[in-house]
Amino acid sequence: MANMRVNIKKLNENAIVPTYGTEFSAGADLYACMEEAVTINPGETTLIHTGIAMEVPVGYAGLVYARSGLACKKGLAPANKVGVVDADYRGEIMVALHNHSNEAVTVESGERVAQMVIAPFLAVDYNVVDELTETVRGEGGFGSTGRK
Repeated sequence: MANMRVNIKKLNENAIVPTYGTEFSAGADLYACMEEAVTINPGETTLIHTGIAMEVPVGYAGLVYARSGLACKKGLAPANKVGVVDADYRGEIMVALHNHSNEAVTVESGERVAQMVIAPFLAVDYNVVDELTETVRGEGGFGSTGRK
């Protein structure tokens, strides 16, 4: 199966093109690209530059997720949980990293700060109706499927 080609533009000569950790990784690592290290205090959110822009193909989105190692070992994860890079966006990819830990954490340039998954999505037309079809679940919300 041939890989899809996604065009990347380096906005900074030190930028690192996203890489996959293994052959079957779903997410490609995004790297910090900054003039100097950035320290994120507990409870703070800081925008981390990657130094790259990209052309996400039409019909797809670039989904920016936490890296499990960074989240578990240092308490850093994207503040918005999942960042969305739309196909028509051409600006720099930035990661809003939030420090969930109780200690200041320093992010170095060249460090892997998040991962991006290029995923297809369905564009839909929302249709306003008076009634929705009925289901067994109905309006059962949070935790309702675990009840006996």
